[in-house]
Amino acid sequence: MGVLIAVEGIDGAGKRTLTGRLVDAWRREGLTVATAAFPRYGASVHADLGAEALHGGHGDLVDSVYGMALMWALDRRAAGDDLAGMIAGHDVVLLDRYVASNAAYGAARLREGCEGPFTEWVRGLEFGRFGLPVPDAQLLLDVPVELARERAAQREAQDPSRSRDAYERDDSLQARVAAAYEALADAAWVSQWESVPPDAAGSADAVDALAARIAHAG
Repeated sequence: MGVLIAVEGIDGAGKRTLTGRLVDAWRREGLTVATAAFPRYGASVHADLGAEALHGGHGDLVDSVYGMALMWALDRRAAGDDLAGMIAGHDVVLLDRYVASNAAYGAARLREGCEGPFTEWVRGLEFGRFGLPVPDAQLLLDVPVELARERAAQREAQDPSRSRDAYERDDSLQARVAAAYEALADAAWVSQWESVPPDAAGSADAVDALAARIAHAG
């Protein structure tokens, strides 16, 4: 059985970059690695419905914190068997976003704490009722909100297909999400967390050291 690790952070934090470099580091060490990213746009009807709502579709769906969270949760539920197979067949499974993203964004939208009713609902729904595997470790990219915003805007300018959605354009929400993530990490929500500074993803030595620390997190 492999270890399940999730990379978390606000939009523009650099999750994709860190994920790629961790995978390269583990494969150089001879470990087998599988990856997945959530939401699974283009592969999941629930993810696509959520994305469409964030871009103005489906009436007032986007106004419902629980409704939007349920879309993302159902996307992960549909991937549950695939996740179990990846964990059984690889040394490491690395996810770009996972259940904690639902907890952080919803709590931030509702202005609740990390141990409030919303995060408990997410935990009970996704890990309890849906039976999704609990991550062995969660990595939080601790990037300043201003830097993440600049990156997201640059990404949008370079690739029109990655236009920012309603969440990404809301600077106040992004700041609250960053605070919610920090609170979840401090509380060791569902598993151990490690905070990754903004310069670590660009340092080969730092990435190698991080990969070595968490490869056997389980």
